[in-house]
Amino acid sequence: MRAPADTIRSIAFAHASTMFAHHALRRPDDDSPGMIETPCVNVCTLDSRSGLCLGCARTIDEIARWGAMSPDERRRIMLELPDRQAARERTVNATTG
Repeated sequence: MRAPADTIRSIAFAHASTMFAHHALRRPDDDSPGMIETPCVNVCTLDSRSGLCLGCARTIDEIARWGAMSPDERRRIMLELPDRQAARERTVNATTG
């Protein structure tokens, strides 16, 4: 079931993957220089209630700063994402059914 139109909105700029196209997606165990791991799945739509991207569960600030963050900052956020996604799904399920 689709969420009401007033609860989601597309990000008003290019997809994060396009913004950071010069950084290739890599596996967490790949230590190649110059590669930045990203959780982006090209959905780039924000939930206005939670402020999180429906695709990757990052905030708009995290998306915008991703390339400038330290590896430790990105790793910390990556570890938080599954819990954020689960919490958002529980909220959606509670309101829809």
